[in-house]
Amino acid sequence: MAQGPAQVVDVDGRRLRLTNLDKVMYPETGMTKGEMIAYYAEIAPVMLPHVAGRPITRKRWVNGVGTPAHPEQAFFEKHLEEHAPDWIRRGVQHHSDGDKSYPVADTRATLVWLAQMGAIELHVPQWRFDPSGAPANPDRMVFDLDPGEGVGLPECAEVARLVRDLLRPIGLEPVPVTSGSKGIHLYAPLDGAQGAEQVSAVAHELARALEADHPDLVVSSMRKTLRGGRVLIDWSQNNAKKTTIAPYSLRGRFRPTVAAPRTWEELDDPQLRHLEAGEVLAIVAERGDPMLAVTQASADGPLQAYLSMRTTGATPEPMPDSAWGVANDGDPRFVIQEHHARRLHFDLRLERDGVLKSWAVPKGVPDGSGTNHLAVQTEDHPMEYLDFAGTIPEGQYGAGSMSVWDTGTYETEKWRDDEVIFTLHGRVGGPIGRVRLALIRTQGEGEKSQWLLHRMKEQRATPAVPTTDAARGAATADAAPGAATADAAPARPRDPVPRPMLAVAGAPGLVTGDDWAIEWKWDGIRVVARVEDGGVRLVSRNGVDQTATYPELGALASALRADAVVDGEIVALDEAGRPDFGLLQQRMNLGRPREVAAAATSVPVRLHLFDVLEVAGVPTVDEPYDLRRRRLERLLRPGVDAPVDVPPVVDLDAIAALEEARRAGLEGIVAKRRASTYRPGVRSDDWVKVKLSRTQAVVVGGYRVGTGSRAGRIRSLLVGIPGPGGLRYAGRVGSGLRERETQRLQARLDGLVVEASPFADVPAADASDAVWVRPEVVGEIEFGEWTRTGVARHPRWRGLRPDTRPEDVREE
Repeated sequence: MAQGPAQVVDVDGRRLRLTNLDKVMYPETGMTKGEMIAYYAEIAPVMLPHVAGRPITRKRWVNGVGTPAHPEQAFFEKHLEEHAPDWIRRGVQHHSDGDKSYPVADTRATLVWLAQMGAIELHVPQWRFDPSGAPANPDRMVFDLDPGEGVGLPECAEVARLVRDLLRPIGLEPVPVTSGSKGIHLYAPLDGAQGAEQVSAVAHELARALEADHPDLVVSSMRKTLRGGRVLIDWSQNNAKKTTIAPYSLRGRFRPTVAAPRTWEELDDPQLRHLEAGEVLAIVAERGDPMLAVTQASADGPLQAYLSMRTTGATPEPMPDSAWGVANDGDPRFVIQEHHARRLHFDLRLERDGVLKSWAVPKGVPDGSGTNHLAVQTEDHPMEYLDFAGTIPEGQYGAGSMSVWDTGTYETEKWRDDEVIFTLHGRVGGPIGRVRLALIRTQGEGEKSQWLLHRMKEQRATPAVPTTDAARGAATADAAPGAATADAAPARPRDPVPRPMLAVAGAPGLVTGDDWAIEWKWDGIRVVARVEDGGVRLVSRNGVDQTATYPELGALASALRADAVVDGEIVALDEAGRPDFGLLQQRMNLGRPREVAAAATSVPVRLHLFDVLEVAGVPTVDEPYDLRRRRLERLLRPGVDAPVDVPPVVDLDAIAALEEARRAGLEGIVAKRRASTYRPGVRSDDWVKVKLSRTQAVVVGGYRVGTGSRAGRIRSLLVGIPGPGGLRYAGRVGSGLRERETQRLQARLDGLVVEASPFADVPAADASDAVWVRPEVVGEIEFGEWTRTGVARHPRWRGLRPDTRPEDVREE
């Protein structure tokens, strides 16, 4: 049976070939291999911290799990396949039958590759590899609560609470995980001071103690004949040679259940059950990851190496309280320090992920683009090192005097494992000025890896490494503020940008005949762009400047043959090349240059153009659609290297085009009268949109607060639609809210809190714990249908719509 063509996809910069995506892996639910891969790709941000650094044993079902009547065979695999991509991290374990190389999942791409290989279940030990590649001491303790015949999850939950009550007095705070199979796992963080044998012994004693106190409920012996009617506390999972199903791993059961971390409040639910993949994604998006507390408490942070190389009180260097670093809310900062150690060198430090990524540069920043300087990566440094100056005593690591040569902020253009491109903005009057640099890795990985520091050609040279006070003074005295900057970039066009023409909602039967042209409806952000004198300005439909949010679209200026005003849609494409509004959310509402640069690298966008309002200063809005389309197609340079295109008009009638949109996974179609003019800012029936799924712009009027680990945070949004009587209540929506988006949204909503409800009417149950806000934030939901009371049925949050004003929201 044919399984469809293979697809080559890009996962965070790694190219993967995916095959047999239509193969059914779970016949009872119809879940396909493609959906299984999608689960691992989506759950990766919360799953990776719990498996990173650990060897993975895989349980593969190459033909799916089968059915109860005809189960398929599974295969345990330890050794990593020879044909595995070379970018997958390996870890070697010593066995009696020889060394085995295991995969280590530190990236989302690795999880996707494992899923492509049919690895449904991923099992890991309770320890990680240390920096030398050897197994370290366990960083967490686990108890596997396995129900015997006649008992189930309620009894396991009861035993879990008993274990918790024993662990808390000794300073261990456990987190429960419904295993997705039969029982419950409990994880507690450890400090890594004890070996696996010691941890196993403690776990065994705890299990025995509970068995002695509750003999009718608990058993600690592995003998199966003793388990009937009781819950086995399997303490042996702490053995260094044993593995446990990884948190968030799928299970090879007949339904796609998951080893799902839970809150203690969830464990108290009388209807407690195992969760399936879709449920896990939704609940994690709503309340976050309870297991994160275990990983944060047990795993070594990025500053562990720095702390291990220094002794408090023996050096004046800053000693942070935590090994995890401290995030900065502003623009990313840098420092270049002049370090007179055994040999004079300069230390370049760039803020990233709460720490200072550091390189020792013996000759400092190159004076010009013709010379590359060696840079050696060193351990991450704490943020407090940004202004450190002083003398490190003899006998201490890095002994010698250190001073700040220059400091300031920087912009990231690219940040990859082997290449970093950035622009430094030094302090006023400082020696560095503004300079665009590249770090290119040439040898090794991590600490002590070797890089080349290169000064980009378009930068004007400035004295970069004065070696004496006299030279440093000359460099700063001769340079007026801004003298070291490169030629200024083209200014943004200042002429006003018109509002876009809007379509009305309709049905395919309304747009039949040759009078209509059909285009695809793109699931993105509408913008009108003005290109003028080499500059680009992007403005959304509600008049908000989006230029800084999508810096790569500055290439539009070189993509067009002439200055122009063009209309189009910004989209983010998924692995299959389809617009993905959820993916685009990661690019929206970002303000800090660091965030924008990072997002532009991980989530590139394209601009689909479909109309032109002006060419070389001459308006075209009064011309018919067909003529404007021909002008637009001629306006775009062929073969230009820019994320811009003009999608062709669809050569199908409306009904056939809508069916093709459904097959291709697009949002729908837009039909436009061929003879129609362009009417800026007007919603006209000359343009008709036909959507495949029901979506609706809504105004946020409040939110309900969460409980447990999400106490005080958003649990669900209360949304409405403006009408003659005020804001009509359209329901509450929690599904689809992602953790990072929710944090930003809450920060925004907390500045809009009011005492009274903005809705005309809200059910008492939804209003009981609501936090009301001024109705100023617009988002979009997807839903099944409207109920008789005007509430959306089964709504799912699609994301914010910063391109829409509240007063422009209407029922679709």
